[in-house]
Amino acid sequence: MRVRMATVVRKGPGDTEEKLIAKFRKKIISEQLLNELKEREFYKPPSVRKKEKLAAIRRTRKRR
Repeated sequence: MRVRMATVVRKGPGDTEEKLIAKFRKKIISEQLLNELKEREFYKPPSVRKKEKLAAIRRTRKRR
């Protein structure tokens, strides 16, 4: 489990609220925070996680 610090967006001179919201969205997307939240929404047993991991490996091998 990864420990995350709070996502902080500082207001620069001349930044509007709209720009701050846009910066916040970009930062969350770049940190893949939403993806992690979606993954953790429901409990997945270790066996399911292992199957998903193996399926991802197979997909990447298939693409090559």
